[in-house]
Amino acid sequence: MKNFILSAALLVFAGVSTVNANEIKSPVAIIAQQDSSAKVPVKLEELPQPVQTTLKADAYKDWVPTTAFLITNADKSTYYQVDVKKGNEVAFLKVGQDGTVIQ
Repeated sequence: MKNFILSAALLVFAGVSTVNANEIKSPVAIIAQQDSSAKVPVKLEELPQPVQTTLKADAYKDWVPTTAFLITNADKSTYYQVDVKKGNEVAFLKVGQDGTVIQ
């Protein structure tokens, strides 16, 4: 009788394990969002004069420009992203071609 109960318990355990192993999980949807903007590197000395003037203004004079990019959005609007550094702080500015800072 002991062998029968032990065999039955083992059979039940094996059956439950098989059912759980074959259980199909619901599929996971992977959504990739495409960046609709183009980012082109620009040399700092090749930035338009209004952008250079903005970077030299009192509000940004303590920040040192490190790199710049021309960003073109899907709607064909453009602006310059200028990476700046002050001590250990790192930030970036979005500046329009006319020199206005975009928030």
